[in-house]
Amino acid sequence: MEPGSDDFLPPPECPVFEPSWAEFRDPLGYIAKIRPIAEKSGICKIRPPADWQPPFAVEVDNFRFTPRIQRLNELEAQTRVKLNYLDQIAKFWEIQGSSLKIPNVERRILDLYSLSKIVVEEGGYEAICKDRRWARVAQRLNYPPGKNIGSLLRSHYERIVYPYEMYQSGANLVQCNTRPFDNEEKDKEYKPHSIPLRQSVQPSKFNSYGRRAKRLQPDPEPTEEDIEKNPELKKLQIYGAGPKMMGLGLMAKDKTLRKKDKEGPECPPTVVVKEESGGDMKVEPASPKTYLESKEELSHSPEPCTKMTMRLRRNHSNAQFIESYVCRMCSRGDEDDKLLLCDGCDDNYHIFCLLPPLPEIPKGVWRCPKCVMAECKRPPEAFGFEQATREYTLQSFGEMADTFKADYFNMPVHMVPTELVEKEFWRLVNSIEEDVTVEYGADIHSKEFGSGFPVSDSKRHLTPEEEEYATSGWNLNVMPVLEQSVLCHINADISGMKVPWLYVGMVFSAFCWHIEDHWSYSINYLHWGEPKTWYGVPSLAAEHLEEVMKKLTPELFDSQPDLLHQLVTLMNPNTLMSHGVPVVRTNQCAGEFVITFPRAYHSGFNQGYNFAEAVNFCTADWLPAGRQCIEHYRRLRRYCVFSHEELICKMAACPEKLDLNLAAAVHKEMFIMVQEERRLRKALLEKGITEAEREAFELLPDDERQCIKCKTTCFLSALACYDCPDGLVCLSHINDLCKCSSSRQYLRYRYTLDELPAMLHKLKVRAESFDTWANKVRVALEVEDGRKRSLEELRALESEARERRFPNSELLQRLKNCLSEAEACVSRALGLVSGQEPGPHRVADVQMTLAELRAFLDQMSNLPCAMHQIGDVKGVLEQVEAYQAEAREALASLPSSPGLLQSLLERGRQLGVEVPEAQQLQRQVEQARWLDEVKRTLAPSARRGTLAVMRGLLVAGASVAPSPAVDKARAELQELLTIAERWEEKAHLCLEARQKHPPATLEAIIHEAENIPVHLPNIQALKEALAKARAWIADVDEIQNGDHYPCLDDLEGLVAVGRDLPVGLEELRQLELQVLTAHSWREKASKTFLKKNSCYTLLEVLCPCADAGSDSTKRSRWMEKELGLYKSDTELLGLSAQDLRDPGSVIVAFKEGEQKEKEGILQLRRTNSAKPSPLASSTTASSANSICVCGQVPAGAGALRCDLCQDWFHGRCVSVPRLLNSLRPSPPSSPLLAWWEWDTKFLCPLCMRSRRPRLETILALLVALQRLPVRLPEGEALQCLTERAISWQGRARQALASEDVSALLGRLTELRQRLQAEPRPEEPPTLPSAPASDPLREGGGKDMPKAQGLENGDSVTSPEKVAPGEGSGKRDLELLSSLLPQLTGPVLELPEATRAPLEELMLEGDLLEVTLDENHSIWQLLQAGQPPDLERIRTLLELEKAERHGSRGRGRALERRRRRKVDRGGEGDDPAREELEPKRVRSSGPEAEEAQEEEELEEETGAEGPPQPLPTTGSPSTQENQNGLEPAPGASSGPSAPFSTLTPRLPVPCPQQPPQQQS
Repeated sequence: MEPGSDDFLPPPECPVFEPSWAEFRDPLGYIAKIRPIAEKSGICKIRPPADWQPPFAVEVDNFRFTPRIQRLNELEAQTRVKLNYLDQIAKFWEIQGSSLKIPNVERRILDLYSLSKIVVEEGGYEAICKDRRWARVAQRLNYPPGKNIGSLLRSHYERIVYPYEMYQSGANLVQCNTRPFDNEEKDKEYKPHSIPLRQSVQPSKFNSYGRRAKRLQPDPEPTEEDIEKNPELKKLQIYGAGPKMMGLGLMAKDKTLRKKDKEGPECPPTVVVKEESGGDMKVEPASPKTYLESKEELSHSPEPCTKMTMRLRRNHSNAQFIESYVCRMCSRGDEDDKLLLCDGCDDNYHIFCLLPPLPEIPKGVWRCPKCVMAECKRPPEAFGFEQATREYTLQSFGEMADTFKADYFNMPVHMVPTELVEKEFWRLVNSIEEDVTVEYGADIHSKEFGSGFPVSDSKRHLTPEEEEYATSGWNLNVMPVLEQSVLCHINADISGMKVPWLYVGMVFSAFCWHIEDHWSYSINYLHWGEPKTWYGVPSLAAEHLEEVMKKLTPELFDSQPDLLHQLVTLMNPNTLMSHGVPVVRTNQCAGEFVITFPRAYHSGFNQGYNFAEAVNFCTADWLPAGRQCIEHYRRLRRYCVFSHEELICKMAACPEKLDLNLAAAVHKEMFIMVQEERRLRKALLEKGITEAEREAFELLPDDERQCIKCKTTCFLSALACYDCPDGLVCLSHINDLCKCSSSRQYLRYRYTLDELPAMLHKLKVRAESFDTWANKVRVALEVEDGRKRSLEELRALESEARERRFPNSELLQRLKNCLSEAEACVSRALGLVSGQEPGPHRVADVQMTLAELRAFLDQMSNLPCAMHQIGDVKGVLEQVEAYQAEAREALASLPSSPGLLQSLLERGRQLGVEVPEAQQLQRQVEQARWLDEVKRTLAPSARRGTLAVMRGLLVAGASVAPSPAVDKARAELQELLTIAERWEEKAHLCLEARQKHPPATLEAIIHEAENIPVHLPNIQALKEALAKARAWIADVDEIQNGDHYPCLDDLEGLVAVGRDLPVGLEELRQLELQVLTAHSWREKASKTFLKKNSCYTLLEVLCPCADAGSDSTKRSRWMEKELGLYKSDTELLGLSAQDLRDPGSVIVAFKEGEQKEKEGILQLRRTNSAKPSPLASSTTASSANSICVCGQVPAGAGALRCDLCQDWFHGRCVSVPRLLNSLRPSPPSSPLLAWWEWDTKFLCPLCMRSRRPRLETILALLVALQRLPVRLPEGEALQCLTERAISWQGRARQALASEDVSALLGRLTELRQRLQAEPRPEEPPTLPSAPASDPLREGGGKDMPKAQGLENGDSVTSPEKVAPGEGSGKRDLELLSSLLPQLTGPVLELPEATRAPLEELMLEGDLLEVTLDENHSIWQLLQAGQPPDLERIRTLLELEKAERHGSRGRGRALERRRRRKVDRGGEGDDPAREELEPKRVRSSGPEAEEAQEEEELEEETGAEGPPQPLPTTGSPSTQENQNGLEPAPGASSGPSAPFSTLTPRLPVPCPQQPPQQQS
């Protein structure tokens, strides 16, 4: 018994080859190279180089195929025999009206076939029973001993197998003449399958799988009641019809189920063989389901059941019919009531003549022993695979295959080990119990569906990469038609041989044991997917394998003699190996080839979903095997795929196109073929057939030239008959054509016997031409005749080999090497004679040595080629030897003159050969040259060399031949180089050191280094730096001694140059101090004038605005400065940088700028006055509207008009005056209704560009400027601005001191006093007041309070900062709002003659970037002379309310932080500072920023006098004289002192207070 699946042992691995790229380029050559090794295994595997990866060319979307269905346990030969045996024995019992149920023994199904075989091998049933050897039978069936299994097996054998064996042996047909089926009849009925239809044999329509499945399932057991009620069943317990014997547990089915089927034949009652536990047998009726299933199965039988009834002869009245009823056993017709009529053949049998005899007439269908035996011995139909009904795409098949494998193994497909799949495959194949079905897309024609390799055709354009693989010899579309392949001489596209087939596999799908058609080679390439497992048997063991398979499964080969050609049969490799068949295996992975050799059996299966492609090919060594295959096919009567004779003759017709090896092989095959043809035609003549005619067999279809006896395709000749034109035979079967006379038969031939030798001769010439040529070459290379061939003769031999396409043999390679060597010698000799070597042998002018010259001469003498250049080489050798003697003489007489040595050296170079003495000459010449160069370099008159030259001389001296002179020169050079490097390092330190040396020190270093005869770069750089330092000192002296102070720009340039010089300069420190002082003054002036983050430069603020007349230009320049786009000081006054250095030019330009500014502002006022007011309800958008600094048109409430340029702005976008700030701390009787004193004046940011400091602050800056020894453009501009301000102040004082204006001022003072005296019913506003101890600062220590109403909230301090009470501020604003209806005016009548000069003065004062008290006095007079501007006051109140509301939350948080700071003991020594700081932080908007800047400015420029406390009374701080313009005695003098009486209640938002009255 074969091993079980668990015992499957994998066969040894087949050879695996990994060719190099050079080997891989010749596919058939490489296969021929590995054939001696690989052929011994039958198959081999080839791994291509790693980067050989052909693209997959199949059109996946259009690829559709129908696979074959494979049932695994029918593939294996021995398993199929067992299944066939079970089918036959089941059919036997079905014919008898019973169904077979296979029993279980020891928990596995009983192998009835093995039981039957073992019983026969042990001597038969009777012998085993006699010798009681059933235990041995159990042992051979691998059952465990000691369980009385032998008796159980005997019981089963007697019940099931023994009756069948009796019928098979014919023991129950003693007198019945039955003719068994002999082999001859089988052969006549059997029709071999043609090659294109292999594997495609249609299976029987009778489906045995349902029957097999039911055999393995339990059936309902009969009851005692059923047997008692049925007398027939009771009798069947002892006797029964046909094979029923004593002890059989046969069960008749229920009679109620035996009904007539009107549409089909009625099936017989079924008897079930059933095993009971303990070996007891029991008969019971089968279930209705079992009967119906059996009935359905039988309806599909080739011979359906007929209505068979038991008929007695006495029921028929016809005498003739009655006489025909005679018992076939005893040949008597008596006792007709005991005669049985067979429903199969109508023969009659006495029930007592049957073996065993029947006790009574059985009911239902009955067949005689003859019909039973005929049916059981019917040969089985040819086995083959059936096609699936579903068509797949690659994707759908892959999904099915992966799902099946994953479900079967219960793990991902890629994780299933190949060893596990292999063991499981052979277990399933060997199992008769498990029916596993898979599908295999095999033998798919690539011509129809497309190859997996790229193919060069007109259907699609190939990329360069695809083109490379499309022409590769390893492309399976190319390999069969390569030049060395025999199949390229077949014109037809033979599918599967010349045209590849495709294979789409899934797990367990298999290809069975087979050899290729015509015993050709095959090659298989796995494009992608899981591995394919192969098994192979070498050709030497092919017949052994066939013998083993026929021996083990003779039943299969009896019915199908060419079974192994149908690719439908497997056999376990372990079984074959156990019978001595050598088997190898391999796993073919994706991207690998598997080669099978001629007549090498191979089989295998797929590990999973994959895609492979295979094709056949034939080489020259295949031809003998191909001839033997045709003889084998002739014996098997198997069709040929092509005519072997036609292939040989076609190649012989064009021998010059054949490869040399192929020509030799074809010649050998054709010689054998011609001899055989002569013999056959001679036999034809001996038979008396003399008629003949030529026939072009290659033009006939294959089926019209096939031998009717052996199916061979004829080509050289055939025998035909005039009377039987439908058939012909080959000359090996001339007696099997027909029964006609020989005179009616004639020979059809392709070539005459004279033409065949001529073709053979051409082949011989082609095959033997190589031998003739090889003999010539051998004689030439070995100089056997003593004559050296010329170079031209050897070239002719090489050309002949190339033209006649001789193989690349060792002899040809020797010839090529000899030619190459000879040509190289000729070329080298020519180069030597002409003074230089040829290109390929010349390496950087390296000359040949004397030893090489002698070896070269020997090489030329030893070559088997005559070269006339050898004489020239000998002449060169003589010249070299003469030169060598002369050189030795010159070297012996040293010191020789350099000229003589140089001339000898030149002569040696011209020889083209390197002589040893020439090297000594070269060293002597180099020594003399080096010494001469050192002498010239160190000569006093020579140009100084660089350090690199000195180092180069030292390096060169190291390679010069040593001598005393050389050593002395090298020592001097080294000393000089050391000194030079030391001085160079010292100069480098002077240049790079942080501490700079004075010029005197550098001069000393340079002077000392001048004595060194070497060019020193650092010394030179030091010298240049010293020269620059002297020039710089001269420039400083010149600029310091000029007519004017030097300009700051000039000094800065000199400082920058001086800092870069590596020289210590005393003047540089003075200049740096002057520049630093100038920058400090400019910074202080910038802080004084410029607002924080101002977009203007200091020079722009100090100079008049010459383009004030253009609103767009002014605004665009202001926007540019806001964005940082406009920065140019030199454009302000129209002066160049050089003009700014001249004070006169600056003054003249400033005066001109003043006039332009005034004219421009007047023009701008006229333009802006014409613009519509945003407060008007009818205002519409137009191009003439005002544009705020935010870029939008101001409209509605909240818009303010600038008092200077008359343009409109959003109040929230600009700094606006604060009314509460204008009401300074005062006693409760302060006249709030003096509205002309309220600070409502507004100047836009375009008009007021700076902080506008007081004149006293500016004078302090001018004093500091006078102490600077440097001129600044800003200083010149500041002087001009100061002169302009003092000039305006003088004119303003003069105007205020006039009689008319003094009178107006007096009336205004009286009105204020009257308002103070009037009682008010309302509570005055609780204006904030500071404690008397607050150290508020006074600006400049002047007596006059600083009225800064023009600064629009730029004041440093405000009541909010002094007492930040949110509630009081809100009430004050509400109180001021309630006073608006009480405001009346004008309170003064200003004549036009008085108003106009004041307005002009007011305009000029507003243009000044300086704060003057006279400006505020004039503004109050002008305000009092007109009605109050209620709209502006309301707008200012609303803006101040909105600002206070937004800052309330921040103020509270800051107040809490201030208190915590005081509690921690913070800055408590400055209470006023503590009050101011939180408000500074919390105040928002430009006003808060400007207030903070004002504080910072005063801290730096700050008050000179000590801080004064606030007055506690409301008395004025100065005494008025008769006109109010003279200061009181003892009052501090200042610019604003004469006007102090006019402004005791002026809105002064600055922290400075008027000085206290003198006591």
